[in-house]
Amino acid sequence: MSSATLPADVSVVDVVLPHEVSAVADARRRLAAYLKRYRITAAACDDAQLVLSELLSNAIRYAPPLPAGEVRAAWWIDRAGIHVEVTDGRGDTEPQRITDPHPESVGGRGLAIVDVLTSSWGVRTAARHRTVHAIVPS
Repeated sequence: MSSATLPADVSVVDVVLPHEVSAVADARRRLAAYLKRYRITAAACDDAQLVLSELLSNAIRYAPPLPAGEVRAAWWIDRAGIHVEVTDGRGDTEPQRITDPHPESVGGRGLAIVDVLTSSWGVRTAARHRTVHAIVPS
């Protein structure tokens, strides 16, 4: 479900972040504060922050920024769990589930972590942007 089609009683946070590594820590802090207000368990809060970190890191590392030079993150809570979305400028590669990363590989495990910590995740692609979305059980 897109944040644009949510019921009115769901509080959505939508943040614009610089397309740089420092944005990850800022977004994690903002998400933690939001989840604390809604009294989400520490374990679910940690999981959601890790998922957000992985999605943002991938967007910053592998995709160009959106037209104004930024990435966007959004999150909200509903009955399904903690929803996390990251939107970037859509690079040449698509995020994929890696089922068997090579033991000597230095990367490729971020989305495997997302896969374990979420009830679902996926990708919505448009002509000039891409949104990776995930649901962390709360």
